[in-house]
Amino acid sequence: MLVRLTMICNGATAATRRGSFPLDEPLEPRSLTLAKAMRGMLRRADRVWTGPALRARQTADALALDGSVDPLLADQDHGSWAGKGFDDVQAQQPEGIAAWLTDPHAAPHGGESLADVAHRSSDFMDRLVAERGHTIALTHASVIRTAILHVLGAPLAASRKIDIEPLSVTDFRSDGRRWVLRACGVTFPKSAKPLRP
Repeated sequence: MLVRLTMICNGATAATRRGSFPLDEPLEPRSLTLAKAMRGMLRRADRVWTGPALRARQTADALALDGSVDPLLADQDHGSWAGKGFDDVQAQQPEGIAAWLTDPHAAPHGGESLADVAHRSSDFMDRLVAERGHTIALTHASVIRTAILHVLGAPLAASRKIDIEPLSVTDFRSDGRRWVLRACGVTFPKSAKPLRP
C-alpha cells in the first residue's frame, strides 16, 4: 500500500458528555489530558488536515500535530438542534428525530443530512486515494462513519451501527486505486506503543 489515511476523532466536550448536539465548543479538560498522553504514539505524517471546529483543532494541538483546516472534514451541521439535548429535541420534535434517525437524506433541523456528510467525506477520500504517503485527518465521528461506509460500499443506514469514540483512531490504506479499512476504533492506553505501518 502506497497511501495511508489515519482519521482521529476529536476529543469529548461538555456538550457531547451531556448527549447534546454539538456547537463549536472547546474540549473538556480530560480530553486535552488524554490527547496529550497520545503524543508520540502516531507515526510521522506527510500531511495533517483538521476540521474547522474548535474541538478538532484543539485535538490536533493537544496531539502536537500542526494541521491545515479542510472544510470537507467539518462535523455534520445540526442546524437549529445545535447545542440542544437529544432528549429535549425528541420531546419537542419527535417526527423530526424519527426522520433524522431513519432517513439519511433527512435534515429536519435545517442543517446537513447524513448524505451531505457522506458526500463530503467521499470527496475527501477520493482526493487522497492517489496521494502518496501518510495523511492524518482530525475530524468527527459522523465523517469517520461515512468514510468507513464509503470504503465498504455499505448503505448509509448502517451508519447508526458504527460507534466512533472520542480520540479513537481509524486507519485506511490505498494502492492508489481503491481504499481498504485496516483498523477501526483503536484507542491508546497510556502504555501503548506507536502504531506501525
